[in-house]
Amino acid sequence: MSGSTAHEAYGFGQGAVVQEFGYDDDVVFELREEIEAATGNELEDEDYRGVADGVLAWWRSDDGDVDDLTDYLVDAAASLDSDLAVVWLVVPAPREDLHVPVDDVNDAAKTAGMSVTRSMGVGKHWTAYRVTVSRSR
Repeated sequence: MSGSTAHEAYGFGQGAVVQEFGYDDDVVFELREEIEAATGNELEDEDYRGVADGVLAWWRSDDGDVDDLTDYLVDAAASLDSDLAVVWLVVPAPREDLHVPVDDVNDAAKTAGMSVTRSMGVGKHWTAYRVTVSRSR
């Protein structure tokens, strides 16, 4: 995937600030590189305190239960300032260790006042969910 394909797939354009949560040594490094190429910026880490245009959030089943995932989504979206900004929640795909069921993702998003609007595979081992933030929450 090229930087322009990353822009088309994830919606992160040139100059966008993307904050990343849940980074670990099991993430898809190619995805991170593609987003950085599309935006021209390095990903910001969890300690970033500015305004972000989008979030890349990694979550695994051993990170907690549905209530923890709900809190995680709320925290991840806290730096977003636009109704058009999204959280891309990336979880291990079905049949992978630490898989997170889609029902848990949907329940956590709904409880957080958000909506899952799209999903797609990321490599062979991860699934990404586009979670939109409702500013009316």
